[in-house]
Amino acid sequence: MAKLTFKPKDVSKRLVDILPERSKDVITSRYGLLGKKQSETLDAIGKRYGITRERVRQIENHALKQIQDSPVLVKETDSLTQLEAAIRELGAVLPEHTILSEFATDPETQNHLYFLLVVGKPFAHRKEDDHFKRRWYVDESVAKAVEDALKTVHGKVKSTDVVTEDMLVDHVLSCMERVNMKYKNAETAKRWLELSSCLMRNPLGEWGRTTAPGIKLKNIRDHAYVVLKRHGSPMHFREVAKAIEKTFGKKAHQATTHNELIKDAERFVLVGRGLYALKEWGYRSGHVIDIIKANLAEHGPMTQEAIIKAVGKERHVKRNTILVNLLNSKEILKQKDGTYALATKR
Repeated sequence: MAKLTFKPKDVSKRLVDILPERSKDVITSRYGLLGKKQSETLDAIGKRYGITRERVRQIENHALKQIQDSPVLVKETDSLTQLEAAIRELGAVLPEHTILSEFATDPETQNHLYFLLVVGKPFAHRKEDDHFKRRWYVDESVAKAVEDALKTVHGKVKSTDVVTEDMLVDHVLSCMERVNMKYKNAETAKRWLELSSCLMRNPLGEWGRTTAPGIKLKNIRDHAYVVLKRHGSPMHFREVAKAIEKTFGKKAHQATTHNELIKDAERFVLVGRGLYALKEWGYRSGHVIDIIKANLAEHGPMTQEAIIKAVGKERHVKRNTILVNLLNSKEILKQKDGTYALATKR
């Protein structure tokens, strides 16, 4: 975490102290500067004073203008310049939440820091839109170049793509032709990626659109998908439940996990007794007899050992289980040469 040598709380207090009593109360309430974690709404303040929310907004805007035009703000130039330099060092344009968490750990201090961004003349912001989160910047040209680069990257990432962070960082840096070389490094590019509202990172550090599999985790199935993908091979549902709790700190009951895996046939395949794999690994859905039939349909007549080997690639079952299924004369026909083929439908 980056450090500031000044205390945002002390600076904001000195700035607010120049205001008339009501204006001071509106500002401290709106920005949560009195130890409150959350700011008060315009409506709540209006009810307290018996005025409309629009009137409260007018008082707020006038109070901010008073501070910005006051000599007291000039006296705080060193602190604001230090904050500006710190933001510039991190990339010149950053998501609001990144700035607040980078320089303050507790909500109260973050409120004071946010207030300094609002009144400080070096700082400008853009609202959240379809492409980007709410962000603050100290260099207009850098902000514009970063946004243009990220829009280009957005166009390169398809709705189902899941890419490594290094790959996405390379994409961003390759699009940054008009930016000072001091910004062209991986750490800065990673912070710029956080500006995107189109792309997000999963717990594995992979990036993709929110529609991509395993990127935006909403439920047990999504968490199970990431756990299995990280593991790289089939897992028992009990193992999956334990891994979800260990990896994400999310309570996952074993029975619930089992039920959710069964329901999601698009992503998960039951390959053994309680054992699940990802369908994207090449596993097909169905019972052992279905896998036998699928192989016979693809390859034609097969020997017993060839069938056992082929089924073994997709199902974790005992040899005898496969042999028993080969006795299903309605589906499988044993030929005179000892090979097996699909039974002819009568």
